[in-house]
Amino acid sequence: MKVSKAQAQENRQRVVDAASLLFRERGYDGVGVVELTAAAGLTHGGFYKQFSSKSALMAESAACGLEQSVRQLQGLDMIQFVEGYLSRAHRDARGPGCTMAGLGGDAARQGEDVRNTFSHGIETLVQALGDKLAGQALPHDRTRILALLAQVVGALVLSRACPDTSALSDEILVACRQQALAQIQNTQA
Repeated sequence: MKVSKAQAQENRQRVVDAASLLFRERGYDGVGVVELTAAAGLTHGGFYKQFSSKSALMAESAACGLEQSVRQLQGLDMIQFVEGYLSRAHRDARGPGCTMAGLGGDAARQGEDVRNTFSHGIETLVQALGDKLAGQALPHDRTRILALLAQVVGALVLSRACPDTSALSDEILVACRQQALAQIQNTQA
């Protein structure tokens, strides 16, 4: 049965959305094409009509996840962003969580298409954070923004590397959250 262009586009988006979630949960090597298409409610037969490769899907799903991060940031002030990002809820929600924290290490070992997607997504997030800081009349030079972003993403990665119930996992979140908030609040004075 022939699928309309609109239905094909809808199917493609379902695969991208499912892949974005599953890749963040399990990493790029932790899920295959059959499972990705099944999670979208489709068969894997049409996958290569939609995507040239799994790598192409990885890049597109990363772009989708990074765009979600920028959209989520829009409704928050900087204190809310840091508190939410460095929380147990975010640590434990790998699938809907941050693409950079969930896949940054995996992306570093992928092809240029995936790494370029991450680079563009990071640039977009740096710009969004800069706009957020400027809107709150806070210092917003690029160095400060990059350091803050690296601190929160790194803290989440380290916290996730420990068992969820470990004291160290929580300690990493608390220590880095306090430091990041102190940096933001010290610039407000």
